[in-house]
Amino acid sequence: MPTSSCEFWHDPALPHVESRRACHSRACYKAHSHPTFSIGAVDAGFSRFTGAGRGEARLAPGTLVLVPAQRVHACNPEPGQAWSYQMLHLNADWLQRLRLEAGIDAETAQAPARITRVPSLYRQFCRLNEVLFSSATALEKDAALVAFIGDHDFSGQPALPAAPALASSLLGELLEQIQRQDLAGLNLDALAAQAGLGRYQLIRAFAAATGMTPHAFLLNARVNKARELLRQGQGLADVAYALGFADQSHFQRVFKAHAGVTPGAYRLTASSQTRPA
Repeated sequence: MPTSSCEFWHDPALPHVESRRACHSRACYKAHSHPTFSIGAVDAGFSRFTGAGRGEARLAPGTLVLVPAQRVHACNPEPGQAWSYQMLHLNADWLQRLRLEAGIDAETAQAPARITRVPSLYRQFCRLNEVLFSSATALEKDAALVAFIGDHDFSGQPALPAAPALASSLLGELLEQIQRQDLAGLNLDALAAQAGLGRYQLIRAFAAATGMTPHAFLLNARVNKARELLRQGQGLADVAYALGFADQSHFQRVFKAHAGVTPGAYRLTASSQTRPA
């Protein structure tokens, strides 16, 4: 029999979100509600859900349920069976502020839950949760969350509108501001305020203009600078510190993801090529 497991993710830097993954669970829950807006996903097995209207719905793998704050609901495995699922909880006030940034009202608390069986949406939700449980920075996780929520209709209202194209002068100001930041100091709220946009609109407009999110752009710039410093023969720890990485392992992970090799291997190859014959 497969082993049952359950793990939670939360980060003090992101108090507005918490995530849970449960595998081969047989736990059952009484009808209950949360103060958060919750998104649940069925990964394996079948479950019975109440809270989306009258009666009970059978949920198959790949199904998502969207549960408004304070909505009474219950979701349990079929009798005698186990199931695997994910559950994301979003602070209701945080979600409302995100939508109000774009001039869209949040939904009414205790509205019925909704069930969706769109395969692409399930895959995107799984990818978001993988980011949240990963070693990515808090900013990367928050940006991924904001983009995911903004891209979809999760509260019965129109999806958040993308921002118009950034003027070249404003884009130049943003690029200059981002390049001046250290990795830990990049602030999505501050950049959005500078651009006069909501956080979702900023992410989408910046990505449309550069092909990257603000944080990805900063990481790419740091890796390019790291290549230059490594070619000069500087040590790995010195380069990691100079470029604001949390530690050497973080630097190595990011560098390899961009360059395809570790910074140590790159430094060795680059320095041998520049060594006089």
